[in-house]
Amino acid sequence: MILKDIVKKIPFLRKILKKLYLNNRSADYEKISNKCTTDSKLVVFESYQGRSYSCSPKAIYQYMLSCPKFSDYSYVWVFRDINAHGSFPQNTRLVKFDSEESFYAYAQAGTWITNSRLRDFYIPKSDQKYIQCWHGTPFKKIGCDVTAAGNATSTVQEIYDEYTNEAKRISLLVSPSDFTTSKLISAFNLKSSGKENCIIQKGYPRNDALFNTDSKTVENLKNTLNIPQNKIVVLYCPTFRDNQFSGSGYTLEPAVDFDSLKDKCGSDFIILFRAHYFIANSFDFKKYSGYVLNVSEYDDINDLYLISDILITDYSSVFFDYANLKRPMLFYHYDLEEYKNKMRDFYFGTAMLPGPVIQTQEKLENELNKILQDIRKGGSGLLKYEKALNAFNKKFNPLEDGHSAERTVKEIF
Repeated sequence: MILKDIVKKIPFLRKILKKLYLNNRSADYEKISNKCTTDSKLVVFESYQGRSYSCSPKAIYQYMLSCPKFSDYSYVWVFRDINAHGSFPQNTRLVKFDSEESFYAYAQAGTWITNSRLRDFYIPKSDQKYIQCWHGTPFKKIGCDVTAAGNATSTVQEIYDEYTNEAKRISLLVSPSDFTTSKLISAFNLKSSGKENCIIQKGYPRNDALFNTDSKTVENLKNTLNIPQNKIVVLYCPTFRDNQFSGSGYTLEPAVDFDSLKDKCGSDFIILFRAHYFIANSFDFKKYSGYVLNVSEYDDINDLYLISDILITDYSSVFFDYANLKRPMLFYHYDLEEYKNKMRDFYFGTAMLPGPVIQTQEKLENELNKILQDIRKGGSGLLKYEKALNAFNKKFNPLEDGHSAERTVKEIF
């Protein structure tokens, strides 16, 4: 076992080394920050800790590019791989995550926009704004609301401290609904820092694309992924399990038996397999060529929503966003009791979910077949869940109309 694996398996040692690392990085950043002047017309963006060009930071960035008001602004995107996300306009610079260049970007930018917790050593100055977009309406309990100790990499107290400290530096926190606002207040312990009123409740900018994308773009997206236009597309998005941490990264064995699914449900559909971004290891799906496509590394999940006819998920918050499309969803909770009791509890019960809740492969195949048969006949596939889906959207997505980025930007600037 290499040293890195040993450290990850010993919480006390991990905590000491993390503190030493952060102290060193904090000192480096503070030196740079102290000598930099803030540029009010420079904005730095980061999504999923530099892993992708996506989510609400992308939507806000694209809106600002299109708005004449911001024609004299400059932008920085922070990526782990600066060559993996296509080309950008001249007023946008790409810097490597956790590099000296990224330190200078944060030290100089008047506005920081991200969707996940920043490195602890980034402390905004009094003339800087930190906009925390977060990355979804929570179904699983997060942050200071977590009580189960099933997380293999952080203790409950560590999680509590991390989210409480994050709240202290946030200027504004983005929310799409009353429900999410109430959960963010508790999850980030906003009351302890007197920041209950820092929330912008204007919808999720990242969902604008679900309302503003035309059929030709959807057709082109399918062509990009080599998906036949006549195929029904099933998007499978399982979340990570905290108890599946292997020491060298997150691992996940697919709970779905793809061979059985194909045998029982037919071959006129293709499955897009999308793992949670925490999961580092990829899977070899060569044996499922033409039937299961691994899209875990695809930058923007919105594209996958748009080309999909059906969603299969478990506890991932993707279903809140997908619900805006008013398409059928299946909730495969094969380990419901273990997940709820040993890893993470939920903010509400499964009875509120706008689709069948399933715990066995056989039931999954039966419910999927019902939806497929309806779609093959020209139906929506929603079957008896159309009313439940409308009620779900009214509660969790009341503001989504394709203009959330515009409203959010007006609040920020």
